[in-house]
Amino acid sequence: TALRLPTVARLWPEFCTRADKEGWPAERLLAALCELELSEREQRRIQRHLAAARLPQGKTLDAFDFLAVPTLSQARVRALVEGDSWLQAGHNLLAFGPPGSGKTHLAGAIGYELIQRGYRVLMARTSDLVQRLQVARQDLALTQEIAKLDKFDLLILDDLSYVRKDQAETSALFELISARYERRSIMITANQPFSGWDAIFPDRAMTIAAIDRLVHHATIFEMNVESYRRRAAYAAATSLSDIEDDRDKQQPEKEIATAKDNSRPATLSSEIET
Repeated sequence: TALRLPTVARLWPEFCTRADKEGWPAERLLAALCELELSEREQRRIQRHLAAARLPQGKTLDAFDFLAVPTLSQARVRALVEGDSWLQAGHNLLAFGPPGSGKTHLAGAIGYELIQRGYRVLMARTSDLVQRLQVARQDLALTQEIAKLDKFDLLILDDLSYVRKDQAETSALFELISARYERRSIMITANQPFSGWDAIFPDRAMTIAAIDRLVHHATIFEMNVESYRRRAAYAAATSLSDIEDDRDKQQPEKEIATAKDNSRPATLSSEIET
């Protein structure tokens, strides 16, 4: 353990016994132990990064219903997470759509896939992160706080539309966008298209500058579909209604069957008893 090889320390006795029985050469024994050490070390690293990323639970690409969002290309999304050229160049991802259209699920799923491939990701509600930056600014530490975020290859800002139109907060957001421009990637989800961003930034010039930095080298996902949650609620209500209709149809049939049974003549055994 002093060498920080916990897997080797744990499996050494078992593998030595096996090596003696099967006649392994020393090189094979060491290679097998080192391979397992590296594999488990990688899994521990992934688990640490997943915990630090704050991704929503269960939001993966396999669980995403691409058929419900016909404007979204599954092949395009998978190509993004399997390649890294856009991350290396600091390109951005932007997802637009109404509430419940799957933007947060998509963002979390992309983050999850990237972590599995060795990248660092952080996902946060934009309003929460902006408040954190604003606190840092009040402490004269905004530059240092933004620098801390540089360790993340992808920074996911969820629900941009809910940021308050406040000069101090939105200027901190603008500084973050500017600091990561063409160096580190940002993914933003928003209910409002660019035309509605004047409601977020306090002046037109800042709005235009922020949009310009984000869309330069960006991939945009248009997800203008009906709410997932609304569709799920409608499907559940429809299913319940169908069950109740079937039950109502079956009830008269049961009543007719009961009436027929009551109208039948007495059986032979009944006649003998009388």
